[in-house]
Amino acid sequence: MSTARELFELQEVDLEIDSSERAIRQMTARLGESDAVLRAGSELATEKEHLEELNHQQHSLEWEIGDIGAKLARIEEQLYSGRTTNPKELANLQQEAAGLKARRSGLEDRAVEVMEQAEATAARVAATTARLKKLGAAWRAEQKQLKSGIEERKQQLAGLKEKRASLSAGIEPEAVQFYTGLRERKGSAVARVEQGICHGCRISLPSAELQRVKSGALIECTSCGRILFLA
Repeated sequence: MSTARELFELQEVDLEIDSSERAIRQMTARLGESDAVLRAGSELATEKEHLEELNHQQHSLEWEIGDIGAKLARIEEQLYSGRTTNPKELANLQQEAAGLKARRSGLEDRAVEVMEQAEATAARVAATTARLKKLGAAWRAEQKQLKSGIEERKQQLAGLKEKRASLSAGIEPEAVQFYTGLRERKGSAVARVEQGICHGCRISLPSAELQRVKSGALIECTSCGRILFLA
């Protein structure tokens, strides 16, 4: 086997190694907390806090309405009991009763508004809770899949590195060193030659250069400097 072919095979393994390492980095970057889950959790906490405040308002309004009802009942009992006969006192009691009724009516209207807001907020809490549960389940499944994928890629990478070590051990050290330097500078060190064209730079090779490649010699492309490999 020619040295160019050996280096081409080494390059193919190196490309697989690069791909596996890149995949491991990408999957590792996706490990950890989910922004969507965090946002949903924050939204749920806000909605729960709002619902708690509305419930507190509702209880306060109900207490105040009840207190007014009790006061009104005492005044009406005094009005209709016949014990109060003074016209001025009766007028004052009637005025106080009217004021309490107006106050109670306003509170009852506000209580209805708060109740409707609480019901809408409770519905949002339920919907957000369900969404958070779904997002959390999807996130945990993804994390499990990522960890499994990373482990699988690491095993593949270990096998590829063993294969690379075996391949490079069978190639002349000077050729491997030259290949490594080219790869660091250009990204790819070996270019296929097909129909007289270097696939590294897409330029046709001069006849003399093509003949030297066919002879199996280790030749660099005069245009891009890559090692030429005749497919």
